[in-house]
Amino acid sequence: MSNPARGLLEVIALDAEDAVAAQAGGADRLELVTDMAADGLTPPRATFAAIRAAVDIPLRVMLRRTDGFAAGDVEALASAARELRAEGAEEFVLGFLHADGTPDLAAVEAVVAELGGCRWTFHRAIDRAADRDQLRKALAEVPGLDTYLTAGAAGGVDEGLPVLLAEAARGGEPGYGARLLVGGGLTLAHVPVLRGAGIDAFHIGGAARPSGWTRPVSAAAVSQWRAALDA
Repeated sequence: MSNPARGLLEVIALDAEDAVAAQAGGADRLELVTDMAADGLTPPRATFAAIRAAVDIPLRVMLRRTDGFAAGDVEALASAARELRAEGAEEFVLGFLHADGTPDLAAVEAVVAELGGCRWTFHRAIDRAADRDQLRKALAEVPGLDTYLTAGAAGGVDEGLPVLLAEAARGGEPGYGARLLVGGGLTLAHVPVLRGAGIDAFHIGGAARPSGWTRPVSAAAVSQWRAALDA
């Protein structure tokens, strides 16, 4: 389990091999997805079960059926949530927008209703929102939301760094109580300035795979990030 005195490191895992390597390297939590060509979709129930059996760190499971940030078939998402809950999933990742960039609150609430109070992350859909502040305030009372995965901008952390620092400074304001989990073009060079702003949670995918997405997670690469967060 993660130590609250150190930064949280979340790593994307596609299968049990990834999960074992990520935990060995010092990951605190995994985000479980499939199909990274579509930026991560809901993994099969059997994949979740295999990963849960392989590691003992927390798992956040993606609820997303199609590329992009439209909810699509909400009942299918709700059904997937029920199946994963039945398999033992306790934490999730989701986030849906309308075509105009406003939050699809109805879809979010319909899916969250199946989670039974579980904690969940609103993912990088926030970086495509028409108005981040409005989105945060609209979602502030949705049960279980405890984290925003964000780069601060659609283009990644290099572009979004000023937004991340500004949002970190607003922690505790209405709509800003959820933890900032920074990911999306994140590099080790960003860590000191983010840590200096009080940001303590970091998310990596490609950075954990120096040989690319066709190869598994590298425990050594994860260890390098663990050391940087603990410095």
